[in-house]
Amino acid sequence: MKEKVLILGLSKSGIAAAKYAVTKNYDVYITEGNSTKEEYLPQIDYLKSLGIKIETNGHTEEFISGSSFAVTSPGIPPKSEIFRRLNEKNIPIISEIEFAYKNTKTPFIAITGTNGKTTTTALVSHILEAKYKAPFCGNIGVPPTDLIKDNNDFLVCEISSYQVQMTETFKPFISVWTNFTPDHIDWHGGLENYFKAKAKIFLGNQAPQYVVLNENDKRLSEFASECKNSKIYRFDTNAYENCCYVENNTFYFKENGIAEPVIDTSECLLVGHHNYQNIMCGIICAKLSNIDTETIRARIKTFNAPEHRLEKVREMNGITFYNDSKATNPEASIVAIDSFNNVDVALILGGRDKNTDLTEMCNSINKHIKTVLLIGEATERFEENLRKNGFDNIIKESTMENAIDRAITLKPDVVLLSPACASFDMFKSYEHRGEVFKEYVLSK
Repeated sequence: MKEKVLILGLSKSGIAAAKYAVTKNYDVYITEGNSTKEEYLPQIDYLKSLGIKIETNGHTEEFISGSSFAVTSPGIPPKSEIFRRLNEKNIPIISEIEFAYKNTKTPFIAITGTNGKTTTTALVSHILEAKYKAPFCGNIGVPPTDLIKDNNDFLVCEISSYQVQMTETFKPFISVWTNFTPDHIDWHGGLENYFKAKAKIFLGNQAPQYVVLNENDKRLSEFASECKNSKIYRFDTNAYENCCYVENNTFYFKENGIAEPVIDTSECLLVGHHNYQNIMCGIICAKLSNIDTETIRARIKTFNAPEHRLEKVREMNGITFYNDSKATNPEASIVAIDSFNNVDVALILGGRDKNTDLTEMCNSINKHIKTVLLIGEATERFEENLRKNGFDNIIKESTMENAIDRAITLKPDVVLLSPACASFDMFKSYEHRGEVFKEYVLSK
């Protein structure tokens, strides 16, 4: 009799896990609490042809009972009803990344953090691909179970706090923590739980061979003392034997106290200090994977920012347009805002408010931004906080298109979309929001 596996969620990662589970001779069930997303309809008949059972609009006892374990999609909260029912039956719940890890010997380079994960993941993969088969996967959009049958040298995996939380044996070759700021607090039930969720892949039986930490992040600097079972490399500092830093506009990699120049900042297509931190992570991971310096330099020189992450869209009549739609919290917007000095910037801000503190963002806006154009549900609270912090050059618009049109009339040097909010009040996703911004700007 086949062992039964339950897949939670008819999502990209759930579908990948289900298809792989079939190849391992599991009896596969997919349970989806909502109605089927239109984008997955063409796949359902194919999945059923593989012998996979699928239900939507609820989780029946028939599907749950008898499962050896469940593989969850990252969009399902731990406090959900389906989690409660599985826990009552003592059915283990793991993430799709944990499922992939259990079924491959390919080493993982795991990259987590509140911001910068996707750019760092894509960059590390880009550098390593000069010598190895090292595709990116995970939260960046490619489920690792879609890749584990391939003959890869590394899997470079962006991993969210949701995915980390549902791992037990996942032990990367390198674990990178880009930064830590408040986010997803409601999901995890508090800031400390959010931190502990991410920390799992750095500690205990999941401790990697190498840990890469942001020394400029106070919480992560302190956390380094807990990573006793791994060799630690720090970035954004030159104060340690093993580290990476920028000095006199040059990136240096230091190992065993010996510093080596890698690349000048002027040679990098990425802009802003936050992107320099991403490059430092990329250099460390590449060096730990035995990539030579000249290759690292050549690959960094050809790397562009991923879509929706301080992405240069176009220059028009002296105005440069940047799409930073992925900035769904104030901390992410701050790093974009702080990337511009001594230029006239019109910032498009707003969306669905996450109700996090806005003081630091307002301070950055005061230093770097000339005009703020507000859109979306957060308009009133953002305006109130901006004015309270001494910023009054505020324009309110009802749509993205109106905000872009108004910004153009101001003739700034830069129009920056960096919303500091979720997108769901006006758009399907941050990707949709960024696409609307780009399409309208490119149509001008």
